[in-house]
Formats: sequence, structure tokens, C-alpha cells
Amino acid sequence: MQHFTFYKKENHLAFTRTRSGETKLGEKIQAISNEKRWQDALKQSSARFVLIGIPEDIGVRANLGVGGTQTAWKSFLGSFFNIQHNQFLSGESILLLGEFDFTELQVKSKNKPLEYLRDIVAEMDKHVAGLIQKVVVCGKIPIVVGGGHNNAYGNIKGAALGLQEAGKIKKAQINVINFDAHADFRALEGRHSGNGFSYAMQEGYLNKYGMLGLHQNYMSQSMLDTIYQNKNIQAHFFEDIFVTQKISMEQTMEVLLYFTRNGYTGIEIDLDAIENVLSSAISPSGFSTSQARQFIHQSAVKNKIAYLHICEGAAELDNGLKSSATGKLIAYLVSDFVKAVG
Repeated sequence: MQHFTFYKKENHLAFTRTRSGETKLGEKIQAISNEKRWQDALKQSSARFVLIGIPEDIGVRANLGVGGTQTAWKSFLGSFFNIQHNQFLSGESILLLGEFDFTELQVKSKNKPLEYLRDIVAEMDKHVAGLIQKVVVCGKIPIVVGGGHNNAYGNIKGAALGLQEAGKIKKAQINVINFDAHADFRALEGRHSGNGFSYAMQEGYLNKYGMLGLHQNYMSQSMLDTIYQNKNIQAHFFEDIFVTQKISMEQTMEVLLYFTRNGYTGIEIDLDAIENVLSSAISPSGFSTSQARQFIHQSAVKNKIAYLHICEGAAELDNGLKSSATGKLIAYLVSDFVKAVG
């Protein structure tokens, strides 16, 4: 499969620090043994969740952001594979399919104009959507880690088409809850990390779009006008919850989950919504890690889940900032999700 690398069991063990008397997730997480017939192998697997990496930052740079989001994936694996396999979390419920290899496109995109970058993002969209569709048709829930928020489009399109092909929905359309400081509903000006949701809605793959944690300082009036005019979009601002306290976090979650109650829902987590997490748009103000974990648990427990996507985080940014905690945070969020869905 073009631009994709399948992981073998030995790849898992390379990230796993084994210890006598303990069993780590990396020792139990499943792998594909037959790459040529990987869909058949996936259908036969007992795993409910399929883990996929997208180590790229082209979409972020195409949106004038700080590059580095390609570094989160490997950092995450180093943490996630060393979680304990125990009564709370079984590695056997997860299959690590592999990662997209956009290395060639990453190299080609260096020092190129925005128009060129946005054309590359559109090309990546096709590969992401195609793979997600195939995974969903196999009856599995994709867990996608890494890259920019541009990949939300491929997740939404792929999941919608996959659920339709599998006969679970009549129309190729799903809902999304986005945990984010930004709406990522910019103009249809060529693909980048800031307009994945607007493209998905314009093309009919996104039905209800709910947002939690938007920062008022980063919403243009034109985008606000667009959101308020669309009955299928619901925006909840960070300031309303934690500054003016017009509504509680619990009440907001109730409203959001009710809004997306019908059909399948994709969960999007942009790590820039969490305070001081290294990301393409790192912020000193945001949700706590505990609040992010509560959000992912409640969303996964109460809705029919199409997929989970965690993005925009980095272990190292192009501006030199580094953090060893990003991968561990993503590992917490993924493990919370798996436990909640069950």
C-alpha cells in the first residue's frame, strides 16, 4: 500500500522495555502477519481498536503554523507500549497497523510556497481517507495519532464511507466532537490544518459538528457568523466555562453529547486545547490534562464511536522547543478511550 508502513511484532518489542514479573502492552498488542491480505487478517483479529500513526507536519505548515507535529508518534509509542497490561487495560484489544510514510512528501515540501503545500495535503487526504475506510469496513475503531489537524478530513470521510459500506449507516455522514482551542473551520482555500472540518461539511461527510473549548481571542468574526448561521454546528467557548462561568463543564458536555446523540461520532483531540502542552499552537491557558481525560471518557462512554484522532502535539517543534511529556499524555488519552469504549 502506497505511503504506508505495516508494523510487525518485532517493531512493537523495539519500543517495549520488558521486566521480569510484569507484562507490558507492547508484548500483547496485536500485529498484522500477512501484509498482502491485511484486511482479511484484520477482520479475523479479536482486536477492537486499530492504532495508526500519521507522522507529518505539512498540514500545519500549510496553515502558517510551527512545524514539528511529525515527532509525536514515536514519542507516543515509547510511552504507550510500556503501560502495564492488566485487568484495567488489555493490549490484546488493540492492533497496531502501522504508520503513514510521508517522508518523501515532507522532503519535497521544505521551503515551498503555501499553494504547493496545500496540494500535498490534498494528496495525503486521499491516502488517509482510503485507509480509514478500509479499517472501518473491517468492523474496527481507528485510533489515529500524530500529524496536523488537517487529517481530521481524511478521518471523517473515511469513517463515513466505511460505515456506509459496512451497512451501518444509510448516508455517508457522521458527527464530530472537537476538543480544541480553534474551530478549524476556515475558508475553502486549499487544504491545510485549519479547514479540515469546513471541507468535510461542504462535501457532506460531516453532519453535526460540536466544538468544546474554543478561545474567543482566536475566532474571526466571519467564522463566528458562519458558525452561528449553521444549525448543524455548535460552539462552546473556554471563557464561558472557566472565565465568566456562564455554564459548567458538566452542563456543556451534556449539551454536546445530546447534540451528537444520533448516528456515529468521531472524537477529535487537538492538544493545543490543553494548557502548556507542546503543540503547533501551544497555549498558557487551556484545559487541564485531567479535564481532557474526563472529556474523552465521557464522550466515548455515551456516544457510538466512529474513531478517535489525537493531533497537533509534538515532542520537538521546529523552533527548538522540546517536551518528553507529550507522548506520555497521548498514551494516557488513548488508554482512557480504550477503557471507556470497552
